[in-house]
This record gives sequence, C-alpha cells and structure tokens, in this order.
Amino acid sequence: MTVRTLLVGLRVTDLDRSRGFYQALGYIVVGTVPDTPFGSLTMLQLPDDPFVTVELAHDPARPVTDTGGLNHLAIQTDDLHATIATLAAHGIQTDPARPTAGPDEPLVTMVRDPDGYLVELVQWPEGHAVGMTAEDFRSG
Repeated sequence: MTVRTLLVGLRVTDLDRSRGFYQALGYIVVGTVPDTPFGSLTMLQLPDDPFVTVELAHDPARPVTDTGGLNHLAIQTDDLHATIATLAAHGIQTDPARPTAGPDEPLVTMVRDPDGYLVELVQWPEGHAVGMTAEDFRSG
C-alpha cells in the first residue's frame, strides 16, 4: 500500500486577496473546481513542483473565523532574502530572516496570510537535501 500527502486545503475568506498572497509567494493557479461541498476550490502549485500542494477553499457563506487548528504551513525557498523582497513589493511584510541556530541551520521567517494562517518560509543551507528527511533529526 502506498500513501502520500496530496495537499493542504485552506479555507479562505477573500479568494482574490488569498490568491494574490500565494501568487506573491510563487504559486501558480493550475485549476479550479466550482460548486463543491467546501465551496469553490482553487488549486495551487509551485513552478518547480510537479504536483498541486495547496487548495484554497472559498465559500462566502463560511468565512474564516478561527485559524487555530492549523499550526503553520512551511514553504521552501532557495533565496529567502529575495522572497522577502518580492513579498514586500506586494505590500506583504514578514519577520526578518534569521537562522534557526548556527550557520549550518536553515534561514527562516514567518508571515501571516490574509486569513491569519501562519506561513514559515525556509531556506536550507547549501548542500542540504531538498525537503525534510529523517536525516534532519539524527543526533550528531
């Protein structure tokens, strides 16, 4: 049996504003599904990722009132400072980039999307595998 995480579905209040936020992060809209039990769905994918990873669910009758059930969404970038500058150009402010510990640790920053979901932006140190693996948790 094979199991794989497909995507994270986020309920959004203002679809245009949320779509603009995620597009500023680099996502592209690859499709929509109107009139589902969750509302309309907008499927987002990063340009170098072969798969949809974020779904924006919008139903005007069901606005976001609480984001407490989702701790955060983590997104990898190859240049955190450039990503912060791109977001700033779109009027989106982030925390400053900071290393999580030492020079061999990732740079990270946090930003909130229009509905208040916490988004962690991560730049791995040079030579790190793409993504997070069990190796990241082995004690040295």
